[in-house]
Amino acid sequence: MLDIHWIRHHPQETQERLKTRGRGDEELVRRLLHRDEELRAIIHSVEELRAKRNQVSREIGFRRGKEEPSEDLLKEMRAVGRAIEEQERRRQQLETEVKDLLLLLPNLPHPSVPVGADAEANRTIRSWGIPREFSFPPKPHWEIGEIRGLFDLRAAVKLAGSGFALFRGEGARLQRALIRFMLDLHVREHGYTEIWPPFLVRGEVAVGSGHLPKFAEEMYHIPADDLYLLPTAELALANLHREEILRESSLPLRYVAYSPCFRREAGSAGKDTRGLLRLHQFEKVELVQITRPENSYEALEEIVHHAETVLQLLRIPYRVTLLSTGDMGFGAAKCYDLEVWAPGVGAWLEVSSCSNLEDFQARRMNLRCKPDPAGKLRYCHTLNGSGTALPRLMAALLENHQEQDGRVLLPEAFRAYYAKEFV
Repeated sequence: MLDIHWIRHHPQETQERLKTRGRGDEELVRRLLHRDEELRAIIHSVEELRAKRNQVSREIGFRRGKEEPSEDLLKEMRAVGRAIEEQERRRQQLETEVKDLLLLLPNLPHPSVPVGADAEANRTIRSWGIPREFSFPPKPHWEIGEIRGLFDLRAAVKLAGSGFALFRGEGARLQRALIRFMLDLHVREHGYTEIWPPFLVRGEVAVGSGHLPKFAEEMYHIPADDLYLLPTAELALANLHREEILRESSLPLRYVAYSPCFRREAGSAGKDTRGLLRLHQFEKVELVQITRPENSYEALEEIVHHAETVLQLLRIPYRVTLLSTGDMGFGAAKCYDLEVWAPGVGAWLEVSSCSNLEDFQARRMNLRCKPDPAGKLRYCHTLNGSGTALPRLMAALLENHQEQDGRVLLPEAFRAYYAKEFV
């Protein structure tokens, strides 16, 4: 959530920076400023009315002390009281409207983010690895999976409909091994604390992360319990310290969690529907950091490096892309995507998005930090990144390391987790 005080004093800059996102949020800003101005006028009016009521009350007391009639003042006081009640109702209504409008506004892009309407304006920062030259036509992962009996997409459709996957036998084992591999790497080598969160969360948790109310249609909701299935473990990890005041000496906090992720993917029908590329349920290892404001951009580069390490150890060629203003997620001030090369489908597949949200989430969660031994409270900065997501990682692993006979030669750094050289 953006700072209303900042918007109030920088209305033009707010609209100009949001305009670069290409989402038409400038009208929301204008409505917000109009409601905010009305709210401040109401607050001033209530203060004046209360001062008048106090003055009248003192005058009534003065008259009673002199045994003088005060019916006219009592009548005036009752009228003032009714006006205060009416104005208070309007104040509460306006406060709700201002908050609701703030919740709909995306984060302001960082000045270093390239300006552009969509992915065409993204900037490739670096790449790693050289795409393999095959002596045979590389197969897509769904053909490898069928040959090796790793997953059964027909069975998944039978159980849950389209957009789901079922891993069988060695495929299920490979999935589990990849999750263990990534969790161990981030805990042992990168200093994260592992969390095993609930896979359902309250609505206020999704509001705190920025997923509600903007993306309600993308989330799976259980009305009977008013709970939401996680679209990413970020919701749980970022909200671990909601409504808390953290000592700055305890920062940064680094959390990692595995979770299944549930996304309705509304409006994406027909996009990348083959194999494992777009699913309603998929698995992910998520990284979250909570930092002091001045350290968050250093932490962003660190999270990107941690996600890159996974891909380097798995020997999968990838590129790091800095997203443009029009391609970034709702809460991000700056975001990098990690895309792996998948030779079987001949495409770059996103397996990680690493974002600095600055204080956008912290304001929604009321997450603050305080210097030692004493100092002014301020909002923390939060960051997140996939470290990384499956099953696109599995698709790239199978396609990059496939042999002509359909087997897959596993990278040496990963073999201990699978306990075999080949899948």
